[in-house]
Amino acid sequence: MIPRYTRPELADAWSDHAHFEAMREVEVAACEEMDGPTESDLKAIRGATFTVEDIAERERVTDHDTAAFVDVLAASAGPPGRWIHHGLTSSDVLDTGLALQLRRVGEIVLPDARRLVEVFASAAREHAHTLCVGRTHGIHAEPTTFGIKLAGFAFEAHRNADRLERAFAQAAVGAISGAVGTYSATSPEFEERVLARLGLAREPVSTQVVPRDRHAELLGAIALAGAGLERFATEIRNLARTEVGEVREPFGRGQKGSSAMPHKRNPIKSEQVVGLARILRGNAVAGFEDVALWHERDISHSSVERVILPDSTILLDHLQRRTLALVEGMVVDSERMRENLELTHGALFSQRVLLALVESGMSRDDAYRVVQGLAQQALDSRVPLRDLLAGDQAAAGAELDLDAIFDYGVFVRHADEIIARLDAIAPRSTAGGLRQPEHLPTIDVDHIAGRPARLGGD
Repeated sequence: MIPRYTRPELADAWSDHAHFEAMREVEVAACEEMDGPTESDLKAIRGATFTVEDIAERERVTDHDTAAFVDVLAASAGPPGRWIHHGLTSSDVLDTGLALQLRRVGEIVLPDARRLVEVFASAAREHAHTLCVGRTHGIHAEPTTFGIKLAGFAFEAHRNADRLERAFAQAAVGAISGAVGTYSATSPEFEERVLARLGLAREPVSTQVVPRDRHAELLGAIALAGAGLERFATEIRNLARTEVGEVREPFGRGQKGSSAMPHKRNPIKSEQVVGLARILRGNAVAGFEDVALWHERDISHSSVERVILPDSTILLDHLQRRTLALVEGMVVDSERMRENLELTHGALFSQRVLLALVESGMSRDDAYRVVQGLAQQALDSRVPLRDLLAGDQAAAGAELDLDAIFDYGVFVRHADEIIARLDAIAPRSTAGGLRQPEHLPTIDVDHIAGRPARLGGD
C-alpha cells in the first residue's frame, strides 16, 4: 500500500523483513522441538540472521523465495544450520509465519475498531434529542433525532468489531504437517509442540497449506467493516450538501476546499472513505477466488495475498482512523436541521393525521386519500398542512386535536429508551471516557410555525 494511507506500525508489520522474521521464528521453534539439535546447535540457530538483500540475491539463483531464505539462514548458523527446515516444507513456514503476522496486525487494527463503537455511542448520547428529519429514498419521511441515527452506526461498528476479532482469531492458525499434510517427516505431536511455542492454534487438516477460506473470512470481515464506514461517510456526504447543510466535516485552519473556489468546503474525508471501501470489497472477492486451490496445494493464492492482505488491513486501519476523526470533529447544525423539518410545510405529519382520521371513524382508504391530497397541496402551495386540515370539509366532522397531531415530541418520546440500549455495547463508564454532556438537550420547537412546544411524555 502507498505510504499516504499507511501507518508506520503496519508498514513495519508487513515489511519484507517482518515476513522473513516470522518465518525465522517458525524455523527456530521447529528446531527447538526436534530431537537432533544439541544445545550448542540451538544457540547457533537462535542467533542465525538474514538480510532481505541477501535473500533477494540468493533467490536470483534458486528462483524460490523460501529456499533462498533457508539457504541464507542456514549459512548464517554455520554447521548447525543443517537442522533448519529439517522435515518441513515451504507452506509450513509460510502459512504459519503468515498467521504470526496476521496476529500482530490484528493487535494494531482492532483497538480502533472498538474505539469507533465508543465515539459513535458518545456522539449518539450527545445528540439524543437533536431533532432532524428522517429520510427514505432520499425524501423527507418523519422526524427522528440525530442521536438515533448515530446509535445505529454505533451498533453496526460493534458488530463489525466483533466480526473482525473473530476473523483475526480464526486466521491465527498454523500447520507443521509437511508435504501434502501427512506428517511423513515429522508427527502431529511435533506440530503441536511447535505451534504451542508460537502461541498458535493448529489447522486440523492442512493438506500442506492452511485452507484459504480462513483468509477469505478475514477479508470478508474487513470488507464488511469498510462498508459500514462507507455507510456513515455517505450519510455525512449527503447531509453536507449545500441544499441540506445539516452536518459538516471538520475543516482545519489553513485548509483549502478548492484550488479555484475559496468558498468550498468539500466532504473530501468522507469521499475518501467511500472510495477506499471499494478496494476492500474488491480484495475480498480476490480472497474468495483464492479458496479453490488445485488438489492438496498450488501457489495461485500466494501472489494475490502478497497484495490483498497487507493492503486490506492497512486500508481498514486508515479508514477507521479517518472515520474516528470525522465523528469526533463533525459540526452538527441543529438549527438547520430544524429549518429543514419545515420544508414540507407539515406534510411529514401525514401519518399522524391519517391515524387521527381513522380513529375518528373514517375508513382508512378514505382517510388516506384525504391526507394524501392535503399533503400534496401543502407541498405545492406552501400552506401549512395544519391550516389546510383545519379548513378541509372532508375532515370537518372529525374532532381532531391539532396540537396533539402536530407535535414533534411524539416522534422522539422513545429516543431515550433507544439510546439507552447503547449501554450494552458502550457503557458510560468505559475507560478512556465517552464524551457525555452534563444533560441531554431538549427540543426547542417554539419557533417552528409559531406552534407551542409539546414535549411531555406520551
